[in-house]
Amino acid sequence: MAAHLANIGTAEAGDYSGEMTPRTGPARTGPARTAKVHRNFFGKAQRVADRQPAAQAVPLRCFANDDIYFHVKRMDNSRVVRQADPKAGGVCWKLIGSVAAAAMLLIGVLLPSAYGLLAGYQIQTLKEESKRLANEQASLELAEAKLLSPERMEQLAREQQFIDPEPQKVVYLESTHASVAMNRRGGQPKK
Repeated sequence: MAAHLANIGTAEAGDYSGEMTPRTGPARTGPARTAKVHRNFFGKAQRVADRQPAAQAVPLRCFANDDIYFHVKRMDNSRVVRQADPKAGGVCWKLIGSVAAAAMLLIGVLLPSAYGLLAGYQIQTLKEESKRLANEQASLELAEAKLLSPERMEQLAREQQFIDPEPQKVVYLESTHASVAMNRRGGQPKK
């Protein structure tokens, strides 16, 4: 590990050729090592350290998995044809049926509570309407009582000049075997 750190510290800053000396290991043909990139991008302190002699250079720590490279291989799958699975259709229909059954079960469970909630709202509105109608009926009965009071009737009689008839002018109907309501034209009783 120490030899590896020393090799990183003594490498030149501008060396991106990919070839390495026998001291550092086999030649690589990929991107530059991470330590070199780090040293080139970050600050004057690193550049000053590169100008110092090899014995005084401060080695950088290795990064984890620094020696691992990923290679992307191009693959041509244009000639690959997918084979149809005969069981896939049945599995799909079973899944659709089970989801539909679960949805119907959930609706069946939640429907009574939803109806109860809506009925509660309707009962509340009917109670409010009943209170309103009872108040309206009470106010109408009060108005009727005021209009039919004996004091009001006397006042109306005085305003319209109604007077009570004298006792001599009261006419009583004859009480015969036929009533007045049963008479037909001309006042003859019905036989």
